[in-house]
Amino acid sequence: MTTISIKKLLAEYPFAAAYFEQNKLTIAGFEDQTFEEFLNHFSEEELEDQAIDKAKLLSDLPVYLDQMRQFLGMENERLVHSLTILPGHDKSGTVEGFKELTVETSQIISIVGPTGSGKSRLLADIEWTAQKDTPTGRSILINGEVPDMKWRYSSNNKLVAQLSQNMNFVMDLTVVDFLRMHAESRMVQDPQSVIDRIIAAANDLAGEKFELSTPVTSLSGGQSRALMIADTAILSSSPIVLIDEIENAGIDRKKALKLLVTSDKIVLMATHDPLLALMADKRIVIKNGGINHVIYTSEEEKQLLDKLEKMDSLIQTARQELRSGNTLSPDLLAN
Repeated sequence: MTTISIKKLLAEYPFAAAYFEQNKLTIAGFEDQTFEEFLNHFSEEELEDQAIDKAKLLSDLPVYLDQMRQFLGMENERLVHSLTILPGHDKSGTVEGFKELTVETSQIISIVGPTGSGKSRLLADIEWTAQKDTPTGRSILINGEVPDMKWRYSSNNKLVAQLSQNMNFVMDLTVVDFLRMHAESRMVQDPQSVIDRIIAAANDLAGEKFELSTPVTSLSGGQSRALMIADTAILSSSPIVLIDEIENAGIDRKKALKLLVTSDKIVLMATHDPLLALMADKRIVIKNGGINHVIYTSEEEKQLLDKLEKMDSLIQTARQELRSGNTLSPDLLAN
């Protein structure tokens, strides 16, 4: 911290500006100096008059930055690169049918099985970072180790972001107000730039575009989910994203997953959609409350995925035509 310039310090930690302001330190004109060099420019008289304790300021700065990084969840972004599931048992007490499953950043894992089979329970185990203390007896490791307990109990160190079909806003804010509030809480350096990126990504996912001035309570189900997916991918500190059945969410599912993966997230999704299931690197098969086995997506399935995507594109086009009030014709099938 003491060896880099104030300019570089602020570029990496924009919230450091608040530390200088709170201590009534005017750094303008000294940005190319280190913090220690800046403090050394004060005369003995100035130090005494302004009650400046150089040693304390130097030792307190790293502590302040570390506390702010933890508060904003920045430790999650930098440190989480893998998630490991260790087996427990199903509802009958039978040991689950795998040894261990590790998921790394930018990977997608789908979770498939009948309704009520235990897909949501697996997502809950991951969110809770279970340690053989849930009904399944599973254990969750982060980076191959037992995770820090802070991820269970601290609201500011969210390890996991949850996305589901049922997402409704109750606050009386416009889209831009909602995004600005989140961006400012994360103390990003250029909130407007981030807001613009999120709204562009959200409108790329949504079937119907919306404006920054739109009240969040007026968004359709698909629009609200598109907004939250874009917000999670671009601004959220959570390194792990759990998705619970978004196949009927009214969004471009392929683009949504691509956005999350390119944001270096670990993505696990419970789904009944064959297109989503085959887009994953692996899929977890749930039966009777437990993981029955794990399937790696084969080359044959990837070829099938190409055909499913063409079929899905046709359906999406038909849906858009209907939304626009047009009639459907046999020519649609020829495109």
